[in-house]
Amino acid sequence: MKQAYMRVHPSDSVLVALQSLPSGMEITVDGTTFCLQEAIPAGHKFALRGMEAGNEIVKYGSTIGIATKTIPRGSWVHTHTMKTSLSGIISYAYNPTPYAKKIPGNIRNTFLGYPRTGGKTGTRNELWIIPTVSCVNHTTEVIAEAARKQFEGLCDGIYALPHNTGCSQVGEGASISQQILKGIVQHPNAGGVLLVSLGCENNDLKHFLPLLDSINESRVRTMVTQEIQGDEIAHGLDLVGEILHEMHHDTRVETPVSKLILGLKCGGSDAFSGLTANPLVGCIADRLVACDGSGILTEVPEMFGAEHLLMNRADTKKTFDKIVAMINSFKQYYLDSDIPIYENPSPGNREGGITTLEEKSLGNIQKSGFSPITDTLTYGECVKKTGINLLEGPGNDNVSITNMLASGAQMLLFTTGRGNPLSSMIPTVKISSNSKLAEMKPNWIDFNAGTLLEGASLASVCDQLWNQILDIASGLERTKSETGNYRAIMIFKKGVLL
Repeated sequence: MKQAYMRVHPSDSVLVALQSLPSGMEITVDGTTFCLQEAIPAGHKFALRGMEAGNEIVKYGSTIGIATKTIPRGSWVHTHTMKTSLSGIISYAYNPTPYAKKIPGNIRNTFLGYPRTGGKTGTRNELWIIPTVSCVNHTTEVIAEAARKQFEGLCDGIYALPHNTGCSQVGEGASISQQILKGIVQHPNAGGVLLVSLGCENNDLKHFLPLLDSINESRVRTMVTQEIQGDEIAHGLDLVGEILHEMHHDTRVETPVSKLILGLKCGGSDAFSGLTANPLVGCIADRLVACDGSGILTEVPEMFGAEHLLMNRADTKKTFDKIVAMINSFKQYYLDSDIPIYENPSPGNREGGITTLEEKSLGNIQKSGFSPITDTLTYGECVKKTGINLLEGPGNDNVSITNMLASGAQMLLFTTGRGNPLSSMIPTVKISSNSKLAEMKPNWIDFNAGTLLEGASLASVCDQLWNQILDIASGLERTKSETGNYRAIMIFKKGVLL
């Protein structure tokens, strides 16, 4: 019989309904039986024991909020009976969590990647047409569409990357845009880049090109549309042809998985995300780190309430201090804008059973597994240390997938419980938290983690996903988002817009 409810952690004061449960249903835990006081929607919580107003409510073995009224045992626990316990900036102490590196057994530990200069490796050999300013977004799209028809088969794909910045920004906001674009231009999945400028923007080529660490002039070409006499589309196609002349000789070589950087992302989450898909991705992250690879976890506001667990996984006191600074600076960013730090979860999250930010955060960080946190990154800063890297940035899905792209992730593991078609420029593996979503959206979902609620073991499901990830990284399989051409970037805007 399919399991109807579960206790996530032995110390939890709530249980989670794995399917819709009727009022009056008998629940048996630790040899004690009681009845549900009301119907419980799938994914939602109900009280394992009676609680009074002010009592802490525990899930994942941690506090997820405070009871706002008396909650009888067997009652629904949600927004009408509990609230967040988060407030402002707090102090932290470093209490390192013991970690024993577990070397995986007989598993695949290589993929077929494209070697790049500087020791980087690409999982794709694509040509990216990148505007330095949003004014020429459509120009890049027209060039890309024409180039796909004219040069079909010479690389893994030709794509425009329209975005929302490049002009009328000053100070920190302008710098963030440039650093993110820099990371994208230098991304290893781009075997070649055509940079398209209008010519009068703040982020024109005169100001942007000096920021790049280095460029291969045969692989990174530029054009300023205001300076072109006649047809800029024809000129762009000529430049694309010249870049492809260099690119089409690129071949895949066997590469250790230590060269792989995975972005760890969730969006459109439900309460099952923290029980199935996110822990599964955490298992993958731990396996990757054990093979000396790297993972990126971002969405800083969705660490609030669980940040202490990440801090105690810091590999050194210096890393701990960097995590504290990242968390508190983002909290201050909220407070400076008169926004409470707990302005989350989303309406869809709540409908799916997530009540407070603490609950969402505790589910979110499951994606990073249990491996050490080795570094923090700011906007556009690339991964330098193997292990789990925490990346500055908001929880917004468009922005966070762009931030991980700019920091060098060559693939993205994107978990979802309610569904989300959004995908990045890098191969985006959509992982459903429940089987219903996988069945309903087969054109979105690449992997179903819902089998974990149906008797499958975490180890066996992790093996399946690991092999699929390496097949995708090797170009042996394309993700659903690649097949459907779901690709997007959105750059984080901060500060004054003139």
